[in-house]
Amino acid sequence: MKRAFKLVFEQVLIKEPIIFLAARDHNLVLNIRRARITSELGEATVELEGEEQDINKAITHLKSQGVIVDDAIGEEGL
Repeated sequence: MKRAFKLVFEQVLIKEPIIFLAARDHNLVLNIRRARITSELGEATVELEGEEQDINKAITHLKSQGVIVDDAIGEEGL
């Protein structure tokens, strides 16, 4: 299964590899489709591919770290 998400994270998380770790720790393939990082905010549109329960666990983990997660269905170019 492959699903796309828009992720938004605050300044304190910008230098942390949170997206990579969530994908790695839950055995997912990560594809960063779009990203914009400033000194105050990070935004990324990503695809996660793997088992549905692993994707859900990764999303739950990201949310627990303070990441805002929205389904990116309908995003241009996805």
